[in-house]
Amino acid sequence: MTVTAPRGSQKTVPPATAVTAGTSELRELFTRNLRTSGIYVALIALVALFAVLTGGASLSPGNITNIVLQYSYILILAIGMVIVIIAGHIDLSVGSVVAFTGAVSAVTVIKGGMPWWAGVAAAIATGLLIGAWNGFWVARVGIPAFIVTLAGMLLFRGLTLVILGNVSLSPFPDGAYGQIASGFLNGLLGGPGYDVFTLVVFAIAVIGYAVSQWRTRKARISYNQMVSSFPLFILKIALVAVALMAFAWQLATARGLPIVLILLAVLIMAYSVVMQRSVFGRQVYAIGGNLSAAALSGVKVQAINFWIFVNMGFLAAVAGVVFSSRSNGAQPGAGNMFELDAIAAAFIGGAAVSGGVGKVIGAVTGGLIMAVMSNGMQLMGVDQSMQSVIKGLVLLLAVAFDIYNKRRAGSR
Repeated sequence: MTVTAPRGSQKTVPPATAVTAGTSELRELFTRNLRTSGIYVALIALVALFAVLTGGASLSPGNITNIVLQYSYILILAIGMVIVIIAGHIDLSVGSVVAFTGAVSAVTVIKGGMPWWAGVAAAIATGLLIGAWNGFWVARVGIPAFIVTLAGMLLFRGLTLVILGNVSLSPFPDGAYGQIASGFLNGLLGGPGYDVFTLVVFAIAVIGYAVSQWRTRKARISYNQMVSSFPLFILKIALVAVALMAFAWQLATARGLPIVLILLAVLIMAYSVVMQRSVFGRQVYAIGGNLSAAALSGVKVQAINFWIFVNMGFLAAVAGVVFSSRSNGAQPGAGNMFELDAIAAAFIGGAAVSGGVGKVIGAVTGGLIMAVMSNGMQLMGVDQSMQSVIKGLVLLLAVAFDIYNKRRAGSR
């Protein structure tokens, strides 16, 4: 039976009545986003811990810059890996692809005498072909991605040894190729002892972030969704602004804005938009969340899976170019264990083992956690074997936390 209110007695609740959340609502907001919030808290805690343990050396301008340069390729791989994991797959071949594409680039430039951009183009083309190769076997033939990429890990490592003749190939003939991973933009706007251009770029980024968050807040209000109180909203913006500008100051007082950081920022923004606001991104989440339901709803599962691996090949090639640029050459053992670092970054950043869950920014944050841990332990002189033990425990705890959250949610 339907009950209809008398004419004139119906009231329309304006969207703005659901703007802010009280104490209980804020607790619910925090609980619901505990995993996402937790990785940011963990990153801040790690930064503070190693700052104390290293006597402030981990926060020096030079060390902050080195972290960006040394771990950028892992963050690039993490962006692609989290998309693969969201779709319910895994890619074990990316470390070998990094080595192979870097070797192709080095052979093109060093042995072939081609310009630096030709080496980059050759590496990217190779990465796309490798991604298509993996995607064909996974999407069209139906072989599990674990098996396909395990075979690829062996195949492309072997091809790296073949084209390099099992020896290292270096250096690149001019400094242009090396600028990809080790170059800086500085002095464009001058500055008394620091680079003004770096500070301006980050200030623009802060403004962009604030505008984006404000628009998101307004959209949620218009749909009567729960949002935090305005003071807490402003506090969040302020904390992010302080963190970004502090990071910018460290870079500005060192060598300026790393070119590879610009590349990484562009990739993060582009892939965040693709995964959150495009049809392709929603279909990736649908496949990972419920494959049968996605197929029944009209998602072209084979095509999406194919392009997921093509994209992973592309990003692995980008990482290969960055790594070879950083190394000023190609080595047979390049990229060793990179796939495990990328997988760990994705899981620590919030990706679910079963698929369907994860964010690009979460994977990047997970990669930063791994980078801060590795860098901090290196500064403290921790033995390499013990570093591996600690990383393994962190990954295990992250996955255990994911399973615990799922069981707790299922018991409600």
